[in-house]
Amino acid sequence: MSAFESWILGYLVNSLWQVPVVFCAAWCAARLARQVSVAAEHRVWVGALLLEIGLPGCSVGLNDLVRTVADMFKWGTAGAGASVRVSIGAGRVVESGVLRFPTAALIGAAVLYGGTLLYFAGRLGWGLWRTVRMQRHAVPLVLTGTAARSWERYADLLGVRGAGTSGPRIAVAEGLRGPVAVGVRRGVMLVPPGFVAEVEDFDLEAVLAHELAHIQRRDFAKNLLYELMSLPVMFHPVVWLTRARVAESREMICDAMAADAVAGRERYARSLLRLAARLASGTPDRTLHAIGIFDANLFERRVMKLTMKKVEVRGVRRLAVAAACVAVGLGTCASALALRMEVAAPVAQAVNSKPHTAGDAPVHVSGAVMAGNVLTRVTPVYPKAAKEAKIQGAVVLKGVIGKEGLVEQLNVVSGPSELVNSAIESVKQWTYKPYLLNGNPVAVETTVTVHYMLDK
Repeated sequence: MSAFESWILGYLVNSLWQVPVVFCAAWCAARLARQVSVAAEHRVWVGALLLEIGLPGCSVGLNDLVRTVADMFKWGTAGAGASVRVSIGAGRVVESGVLRFPTAALIGAAVLYGGTLLYFAGRLGWGLWRTVRMQRHAVPLVLTGTAARSWERYADLLGVRGAGTSGPRIAVAEGLRGPVAVGVRRGVMLVPPGFVAEVEDFDLEAVLAHELAHIQRRDFAKNLLYELMSLPVMFHPVVWLTRARVAESREMICDAMAADAVAGRERYARSLLRLAARLASGTPDRTLHAIGIFDANLFERRVMKLTMKKVEVRGVRRLAVAAACVAVGLGTCASALALRMEVAAPVAQAVNSKPHTAGDAPVHVSGAVMAGNVLTRVTPVYPKAAKEAKIQGAVVLKGVIGKEGLVEQLNVVSGPSELVNSAIESVKQWTYKPYLLNGNPVAVETTVTVHYMLDK
């Protein structure tokens, strides 16, 4: 198994438990941030989504991360030293935080994960193609009268460029249940045929303000980016819950922007209710990557948020909430890094391998005894390239000491690939006093762990 394959499987294994942990922490942080504003809650959920995507792939140990951060605040330490410590242990190797699976299981997991990834990538591509095709075939709509004035006024209030060659535009598209906003560089509002003529003026103003808020925030581009980044973990149902929370908080932000633009939260809420009753038949097409006024599922909370009395949190309380959210995030990251599991390669690297017959099998001897039997020891040299790259860690070697006290077999159990050769080159030169069993020399199996540590 290559290092990349091991990293991919490690990403898959760690995402299974890290994603729910991040979601639970984000839920707690979002409850706190909700007291400040819905925008703060939205940022918490977006941050949670990014952590769910990136944290399983972070293979940096917690101690290494702390040391790296500490080194960033040091001045003039470019020539920092390093040290190597060697410990000898006997018996079977017990690896903390390392998972080993049968080769068939690894292959099956890789095939299943690859198939799932291709499915969601194809689904994203199909939906994006349908959205682009719908936008290209949309017929431009020229607003007149009150609708035209409302479009210009809300575009100006929300900071969107005016209706011109570079500003947002509105068009009619077939196959839509309700109005949506699309476009990466230039925002476009798409409406079903006959929608503008059939909707009452104030309800139309609410729709125009809401979709212009999406265009001003570039929500279509952001949503597309989130979907692309989420592909590696889209197999996880908890990621779907996180994305639903992102969509919900995003809609409430646009609700607040639109309500302020139309000068009336209660009137805007009543418009949402009338529009919801009008568009109740049918369900939105989830394969389209457009952002609509009813994109989120939790419609009840959106209306309640609009009708509740607005309480603004300032000063010390606002700072305390922000500090608590940051603390929850840092604690979650630290826990995930500390408990990260590695998927070790099933192939071991052997040096000077000699076959052992059943009657000549090595015996397990205590570490204290084998440490006392060492005659000559060559201290490993810290590789210069690894030192400059701030790479440190432990290289675990499982060795067999022959009857003559020479290292006959040496297998790599785990450790950074940049440090493995240094450890092997030194340990294979060690010599031991032959271990006697009933007066006869026998082969011994033991473990040698070489710790490479950068000086603080």
